[in-house]
Amino acid sequence: MRVELFDFDLPETSIALRPASPRDSARMLVVRPDGADVLADRGVLDLPSFLREGDALVFNDTKVIPAQLEGIRRRGEEIATQVSLTLHMRVAPDRWKAFARPARRLKVGDRIAFGHGGSSCFLGTLDATVEEKGDAGEVTLRFDLSGPSLDEAIMAVGHIPLPPYIASKRAEDAQDRADYQTMYAREEGAVAAPTAGLHFTDRLFAKLDEAGIERHFVTLHVGAGTFLPVKADDTDDHVMHQEIGHVDARTAERLNAVKARGGRIVCVGTTSLRLIESATSEDGTVKSWSGPTGIFITPGYRFRAVDMLMTNFHLPKSTLFMLVSAFSGLDTMRAAYAHAIETGYRFYSYGDASLLFRKD
Repeated sequence: MRVELFDFDLPETSIALRPASPRDSARMLVVRPDGADVLADRGVLDLPSFLREGDALVFNDTKVIPAQLEGIRRRGEEIATQVSLTLHMRVAPDRWKAFARPARRLKVGDRIAFGHGGSSCFLGTLDATVEEKGDAGEVTLRFDLSGPSLDEAIMAVGHIPLPPYIASKRAEDAQDRADYQTMYAREEGAVAAPTAGLHFTDRLFAKLDEAGIERHFVTLHVGAGTFLPVKADDTDDHVMHQEIGHVDARTAERLNAVKARGGRIVCVGTTSLRLIESATSEDGTVKSWSGPTGIFITPGYRFRAVDMLMTNFHLPKSTLFMLVSAFSGLDTMRAAYAHAIETGYRFYSYGDASLLFRKD
């Protein structure tokens, strides 16, 4: 499909720079493409009223790490140069793939000392070698530290990699370390938050429990590729970066039981949806899964398991707007987003939510 079909005018003022407070006070646009009333303006706290006893919410419990690293490149006798790298996928205990800026300053074999730029007291405690250089600014780093020692050093010198549309307007601060994390985050490894989950609170969980709604957790470590723009003119020419995910056998078994008794699988966020769809066979059976997925969902995709999706509002021509258009229909989502912009919904990572019913 032509990428231009997923374009729309989004005022910069529509992009939220801070989350709603309290988190569950955000607005929620309910989209029912096959209903009499396609669009309904509600709030996140209304979520239980749109679910049925026996339905199951699926959350992504990945935890964001401070994956933005500032460093000094050293190459023999040449003058040291500052570089910025965003880790996006771990490939070994001592190796990460990362996006570098400016990538042209790096060559295979270069040494980089991290801790520069606001954390100079840590300079020299975390060093790495550029092991490989790929396309689109991607490099593979081999760190001198490994395993838990490397994790600790990254926590000390790294910064939360805010999405570009936020980072271009303000700097990351201490509040973001709390705001850009779900209340149930536990598996470290994400570069970006599964942002639909940012709306959940103990109060909302209690309301869901009262309504008899199940909660299940899967893990997809969201990579920096989620921020990359689609540069191709046709969706067939776009390549998704892979992300590491895990669905355990017990969770798969329980989700299959939900479907067998007539309940619905409701994914909280596009990340949990992409993982569940990756783990589901052609006959609709959810299976255990562990490994990378680069699933790219566009209109025409046949959903195997997921019945409803709660997600934030996405950017024009993004892979995530393509996904929601596949889920609820392109015309429906274009109308929904036009309504959201006109009525003041807040977009993107810190913005408001939408609750989408799947188009039959």
